[in-house]
Amino acid sequence: MRDFAALHRRGDPLILPNVWDVASARCLVKAGFPALGTTSLGVAAAAGLPDGVSAADTEALRLTRSLVKLPVHLTVDIETGSVGTAVAVAATGAVGVNMEDAMRPAAAHAALIRSVKKEVPQLFVNARTDTYWQRPGDLAETLRRIRLYADAGADGVFIPGLAEPADIAAVVAAVDVPVNVLFQPGRYNIAALANLGVRRVSTGSLLFRAALAACVDTAVAVRDGLAVRPNLPSYAQVNVWPPE
Repeated sequence: MRDFAALHRRGDPLILPNVWDVASARCLVKAGFPALGTTSLGVAAAAGLPDGVSAADTEALRLTRSLVKLPVHLTVDIETGSVGTAVAVAATGAVGVNMEDAMRPAAAHAALIRSVKKEVPQLFVNARTDTYWQRPGDLAETLRRIRLYADAGADGVFIPGLAEPADIAAVVAAVDVPVNVLFQPGRYNIAALANLGVRRVSTGSLLFRAALAACVDTAVAVRDGLAVRPNLPSYAQVNVWPPE
């Protein structure tokens, strides 16, 4: 975990792309990213399952076993998670997990974090709170929760949806562990986040949703006689075996 934790630097945050299959991961490794995460939405949706209800645990673990073969640090989105799931992820060789509180009682999530760290202390636990996710933000509740999670042993805290500079600065000041935010196109840039003290920026489901949009755009272009984006990966580039 030490090498992965060291990537969370002040002034130079870890940019963490989130993947949903081996092909997307291999492309991002080749692009030079030193660490990857999985996206629970992407993994679930690709399997025809809903996100957020632990329906894709089996798919996520199966994917993890394949991704750990790549020369990259891997952290796995296990949704709310459990001790058993975290232990299984650690056993594959992944370096971290992302665990969301889904706005359930903070004490229960802190207890889960504490239990996970007791069983697999080497695993980097990124504790997510949903105080800003798809709801109006609540800074006071956010600060209460992230302090509880950091005290329980979380190695980092994640607040998707957090966007206002003053709120980000308050969160960074509240805990000693790295703060992770979700990249939101058009809301801010990486330099601004670095200046605020953010040490990790995740793409979440952004890449998966962008890939879906590109898929539809390309099919429509073929149907309607429009230009298709040039410089796509070739068949040979994608069909490299064994993987590089």
